[in-house]
Amino acid sequence: MTSPYGPLKQIDAGLLSVGYAEAGPADGPAVVLLHGWPYDIHSFAEVTPLLAAAGYRVIVPWLRGYGSTRFLSEATPRTGQQSALAVDTIALMDALGLSDAVIGGFDWGARTANVIAALWPRRCQALVSVSGYLIGNQRAGQEPLLPAAELSWWYQFYFATDRGRTGYDRNRREFARLIWHTASPKWDFDETAFDRTAAAFDNPDHVDIVIDNYRWRLGLTTGQAQYDDLEHQLAGSPVIAVPAITLEGDANGAPHPDPGAYREKFSGPYEHRTITGGIGHNLPQEAPQAFAQAVIDAGRY
Repeated sequence: MTSPYGPLKQIDAGLLSVGYAEAGPADGPAVVLLHGWPYDIHSFAEVTPLLAAAGYRVIVPWLRGYGSTRFLSEATPRTGQQSALAVDTIALMDALGLSDAVIGGFDWGARTANVIAALWPRRCQALVSVSGYLIGNQRAGQEPLLPAAELSWWYQFYFATDRGRTGYDRNRREFARLIWHTASPKWDFDETAFDRTAAAFDNPDHVDIVIDNYRWRLGLTTGQAQYDDLEHQLAGSPVIAVPAITLEGDANGAPHPDPGAYREKFSGPYEHRTITGGIGHNLPQEAPQAFAQAVIDAGRY
């Protein structure tokens, strides 16, 4: 299936060979856009040309376990913990010669962007984060929630079982379709868009990364020792000082915090925007103009 990005690129960065899309002038200010689960780089397919036309150099990578991104060594543990994804992104920026960038994302991508903004603030010129402050820790992940909130995380508990791992592996597309509908109940996506993204889940490491990501959150896997210091810092829920704009759709059906709950986690220039019109969890794809404008505005702080 043809990508709306045109020819995609590949570069060795850290532990990975990263597949990514690039658009805009090579000497423009950099923007790195990070997708979530179960989504891929095509969540930003309409955002990217808007930013490129505004003069930005736009980089949109597949995360570990998605698309053409591959591990350089079979021996590398397939961890999906939050700090590992952030380290991957820093390595990609190093490989591309980017000293800093406006970093934006949603879902896993927003959490990764949060981590970079908190731990490597000099690399993050500004932050655009859907659903706000998403840095987590295993201790918090072991605290029970009220039943209705636990219900919204049903897939996390499913993934904690061998049956869940087998079920996800066997039904990747069906699973993604269900999440797309429940997380964005008013989004009338077409089959071409869905199929284009679902192809990214054929990555040979996809299931390992997804399962580990959610099991790590519950403390069911220990994570890798090389990330222990980073996770220790993140366990303190560090404040983010870089300029930030947080976004939320008015019809987000996925678990997400109330904006008021995380306001104090941002100490620099800050704005929250609620995007109306039935916008769900995949905000960049559902409201590309609003997301692109947030990136532009954040970069002007």
